Amino acid sequence: MMENNQLITIQNMAKDYPVGRGYFRALNDVNLTFKRGEFTGIVGPSGSGKTTLLNIIGSLDVPSEGKTTVLGQSIGELSHKKAAKLRNEHLGFIFQTYNLLPVYSVYENVEFPLLLLGKNAEERKKAVMDALEWVGLTDKLKSRPAQLSGGECQRVAVARAMVKKPKIVLADEPTANLDAENSHNILQTMEKMNSELKTTFIFATHDDKVKKYLHRKISLEDGRVVKDELVEGMGNG
Repeated sequence: MMENNQLITIQNMAKDYPVGRGYFRALNDVNLTFKRGEFTGIVGPSGSGKTTLLNIIGSLDVPSEGKTTVLGQSIGELSHKKAAKLRNEHLGFIFQTYNLLPVYSVYENVEFPLLLLGKNAEERKKAVMDALEWVGLTDKLKSRPAQLSGGECQRVAVARAMVKKPKIVLADEPTANLDAENSHNILQTMEKMNSELKTTFIFATHDDKVKKYLHRKISLEDGRVVKDELVEGMGNG
């Protein structure tokens, strides 16, 4: 276990992307820590650097400067193989576009991360059914994504992210394609998982519906952290 329950430490981190003969600085001098059991949102307008920050935490990208440590591993120093191992074993991802495999059933979509981990059939079945029960979709396990509503597809995506009981779930605009009722259902499900499993959730969002559920808000503007606040009346688990 990491010291002080800190799962993620970001120090003086910057991220540059080449543009023409120069570069664009998407993130600048970011310093943050995240502890176990947080329910945190990275908020800000489009282009503020939210997704870039989430991608670096998720080892999908690497910092240009500074250091980002996730579960004791320095993201900028990981090989592709070690980064994939970190994601497979400890991180869950939820995207606004669901990213479900259309030819697979709900059961198979949720089972997929467990196949990557080499879990046996009995372990997989129990974990998948537990995850589908969490999101209220045990009656849809044989359905394919095309037969589901948008809200149901996103619940499958949540179940897939949670099936291996990851330490950290990264959610990029997870309610962007959902109506208010489905958004609240998804957020309440994730809040319950956060409370009961102590999973750390980090959202990238500019959705006011999501902001109401957050226990901590980190505001980005032009790639810089301009505010980092605990939400009154909310705890950190």
